Amino acid sequence: MPDTLSSIGSQIATRRKALGLSQSELARKAGVSRATLEALENGRSGELGFSKVANILAALGLELKIQEANRQRPTLEELLEEDRDDQGLGGRR
Repeated sequence: MPDTLSSIGSQIATRRKALGLSQSELARKAGVSRATLEALENGRSGELGFSKVANILAALGLELKIQEANRQRPTLEELLEEDRDDQGLGGRR
């Protein structure tokens, strides 16, 4: 799944819960309002600036990773096709 702001918010909520933090505790630690954090976690980010997202991630011990769009993970079908190709080559040697 591509890292959309919505999926990032979901990952933030998962990490927050794993660390046993309430929204209020994380918001205070990150220097943002609880309402901002709640909106991000639920995919309603509005005009959320990068610095707020970066502060929240830092408070959770996470960072944002930037990568080229064309370097997406292969799909299951692509992996299976590659495996079939590899097996086919082995039989022809």
